[in-house]
Formats: sequence, structure tokens, C-alpha cells
Amino acid sequence: MTESKELTGKVVLVTGASRGIGYQAALEAARRGAHVIAVARTVGGLEELDDEIQEAGASATLVPLDLRDGDAIDRLGAAIFERWGHLDGLVANAGLLGVLSPMAHIKPDEFDKVMAVNVTANYRLLRSLDLLLRQSEAGRAVFVSSGVARSAKPFWGLYAATKAALDAMVKSYAGELSQSNVKANIFYPGIVRTAMRAKAMPGEDPNTLPQPSAIAPQLIDLISPKLTENGKLFDITTGTFGEL
Repeated sequence: MTESKELTGKVVLVTGASRGIGYQAALEAARRGAHVIAVARTVGGLEELDDEIQEAGASATLVPLDLRDGDAIDRLGAAIFERWGHLDGLVANAGLLGVLSPMAHIKPDEFDKVMAVNVTANYRLLRSLDLLLRQSEAGRAVFVSSGVARSAKPFWGLYAATKAALDAMVKSYAGELSQSNVKANIFYPGIVRTAMRAKAMPGEDPNTLPQPSAIAPQLIDLISPKLTENGKLFDITTGTFGEL
């Protein structure tokens, strides 16, 4: 599916772009020719990304933004409309792990914070960017989720609940796109060497895990104009699409 410059002239928005999977996904999209709208809270990470994107001969727009600020997401959508009039790709990667804890012990403010980033923010992105995706010749949206949504292991209930909600929301949204040129899918990245993984598994040797750069190409494949799948789950552990 991958071509070296298949995203030339495309506008692609990546959330959580200052580190980890989001950083490498943004860089991969830029290498394929896209202009990247890089969204994250950490300005320093965004600036480092911008340097790498420029070295790759591409360009980026940096957007320091807390995704819990729904009004700011609306303003971002309006700014994209004013500048480009459309959006070709959305890589909704940003997420929080929260605490690994018995469900009954999770504090309400922690529950609300993780739900706000993992679920509500993605709804707000869809609300603000749907029209822009529909204005593209081949709008593509991919949402980074997790196999924990299905395994729902003990002590992972908060994270699992948010990712299960995300999967259900995207499945429903994809069905609504059936008469459009837009496609929306879910991506399960598997085990990757990220700060989130280190927080979840502090005793694990990170050198045994794949780097985010190893999975970024397959993630960006899901915003390719050639992609025909819609409402599917791509699990990197199997390398195949499945049903949501």
C-alpha cells in the first residue's frame, strides 16, 4: 500500500504528536509528503518534531493544545477550514493510561480525566473535523486503541473501558460514513516501547520492545487514499483487518 510520496499535497492532523507513537506517525506522514498539523501539550516535543520534519523536506503546523479543552478543538477546526478548507487525514493517537487499580478504588477525578482524553476528546475531534474530512477527496481517520478494550484485565478497568468506548464510537461513526468518501478505522499497536508502557510495566526491559518507529508505517497506511476498509480493526500483532 505504501508509496514514498503518496501523501503529497495532503493535510494530516496527528494528536499526541510530541512523543512516542504520535511523534513517529507525524514524521512518517511528513516523509510521505503530507503537511502535518501536530497537536500535543508539550511544546518542546513539538519543536523537536518540527526540526525532523523540516530535515525530511516537509512542513508542519504546531498546535500546543490540551485535548480536554473542547472549545480549543472547535477553534482548531475553524482554523483548518479557513486555511485549507478540508482535512485529508486524522491520526487520533493521544491517550492516557490512568491508574492501574481496582475499579472501586479509582478516584472520580482520575476517572473523569482519562475518560475526557480517551473518549470525549475524540468525540470533540469528530464533531469539529467531520465536515473537513468529508471535503477531502479521500478523507481518512484512524484512532489508536488497544487490545485491552477486549481483554479487560483485572486492574485495567479504567483504561479498558475508555478504549472499548472509543472502539464502539468509531464503529458507529464509520457506519455513518458509508455514503461518503471518508473511511474510519481502529488501530491496535500492540506492545510498544513508550512512556505509557513503561508506566504500566515498570519492571519490563524496554530494550525487548519494538520502537514506535517500527509501527508508524502501518499506522500511516491507514490514512492512505488507497485504503478501502471502513469500520475495521487493524491489529498489528496479526497484521490483518478484523471486525470491530
